Amino acid sequence: MTGLIITGGSIDCAFAGAFLKDKTFDMVIAVDGGLAAVKQLDIRPDAIVGDFDTVKGELLEEYGQIEGITFEQHQPEKDETDTELALRTAMEAGVSDMVILGATGGRLDHSIGNIHLLYACLQKGVKASIVDEKNRLYILDQGKTYRSSEIWGKYISFLPLTEEVHGITLKGFKYPLTNRDIRIGTSLCISNELEAETGTITFRDGALICVESHD
Repeated sequence: MTGLIITGGSIDCAFAGAFLKDKTFDMVIAVDGGLAAVKQLDIRPDAIVGDFDTVKGELLEEYGQIEGITFEQHQPEKDETDTELALRTAMEAGVSDMVILGATGGRLDHSIGNIHLLYACLQKGVKASIVDEKNRLYILDQGKTYRSSEIWGKYISFLPLTEEVHGITLKGFKYPLTNRDIRIGTSLCISNELEAETGTITFRDGALICVESHD
C-alpha cells in the first residue's frame, strides 16, 4: 500500500505538480499547514492530521464539508510532531511505501527530525523517502544498486546516521571505496557520482542517509 504525506514545510508546487503527475497513491495525508499545498495541487486527501496551528480555519471548514475525509486533530502540547503522527496514521492503515513532500525547507529542527523519522519507518519495515525539487532522501541499512536512468540527479551522497558504518564499498562511482569504515562527523562520502551505468554500495552494518541531488 502506497502513501503520500504532504506536510507543512516549504513546497514548490510547480515541482510537486510535475512530480505527482500520473502517480497514484492508496492513501494521501495532509499535515496541518500542508493542507494549503494540497489545495493548490488540487489533491483530495484521505486524512488531515495535526494540531491545526498553522492551517487557516476557513481551509479546514472547506475540507470539513467534503464527505469521506478523516480529521485527526491533536493538542499543540504533545510529544510528537505532526509529521510523526501522520506517519503513524499511514502505517496503522497499512501503508508500507510512502513519499513525503514538504519535509524540508522550513525550520531546520523539523527538517532534521523528519530525516530521523525515515529511520523509524525503516526499523518498522516501511519504505519512506523525502523529496523536494533538488533532492530525494532516504535511509539505507543494507546495500543498494544505483542506475543512472533512475537516480534523482547527478550527485549521490552517503552520510552516517549511526555512530559508525563499517565496511563501505563503492563500485561504479567516480570516487570508489573499498571496505572503508566511516563515523559521524565525516564528509568523505558527500557529492559522489556514478561513473558507469550502474553503481553499487555495500556495507556490513550501520545506517546511512542517502541523498540523491542536483544543483
